[in-house]
Amino acid sequence: MPVFQLTEDVAFPPPGLATSEGLLAVGGDLSEQRLLLAYTLGIFPWFSEGEPILWWSPDPRMVLLLEAFRPPRSLRRANRDGRFRVTMDTAFAQVMAACATVPRAEQDGTWITDDMMAAYSRLHQSGYAHSVECWYEDELVGGLYGISLGSCFFGESMFSTMSGASKVALLTLIEQLKQWEFTLIDCQIYSEHLERLGACDISRKEFLSLLETGVNAQTRAGQWSFEHD
Repeated sequence: MPVFQLTEDVAFPPPGLATSEGLLAVGGDLSEQRLLLAYTLGIFPWFSEGEPILWWSPDPRMVLLLEAFRPPRSLRRANRDGRFRVTMDTAFAQVMAACATVPRAEQDGTWITDDMMAAYSRLHQSGYAHSVECWYEDELVGGLYGISLGSCFFGESMFSTMSGASKVALLTLIEQLKQWEFTLIDCQIYSEHLERLGACDISRKEFLSLLETGVNAQTRAGQWSFEHD
């Protein structure tokens, strides 16, 4: 299956034309218009420093349907004990930077390049990209960020420097998304950690069907804040 070369036109080939690894296209840019179109079509950028922009639509796709979320008791206890303070959209740039720099055993380097940080910061300023921050006293110890379109949240990355912090951030986000009648979190590719929380792999065809319905819902754009205790 060929990999498509994007032009200056803001357009993508059909996701079903991706290679067996999920690579669909190369090139283009990280403009707000192109990024929003990509997520609407079930496509996301993922590339390393020094590489051209690579666009992906994997099959299968890992998703977390909100009604399937299964937080372990230990996570609920950690959420209730008051150790962490969780906020939304108060430190987006710090969360992205932490996701890019926190060491991870399973990877060498980061795909969150300076260009990616700049592009997603623009989406944050436009009200489409959001962060959840987990604080211990006044220190940022965990969090996550992603894109919101319709009733879908497209998770990009999460980090933790203190045990349980990123999980508490995710739990708190999911409780709010349920209240806002969101349907799913796109997790992109398989993660054993997310599978334990209820995420599962589904076919690209099934994902695109869910996505078509989800992105047609009204987008909750603008700065987010929690509306529950």
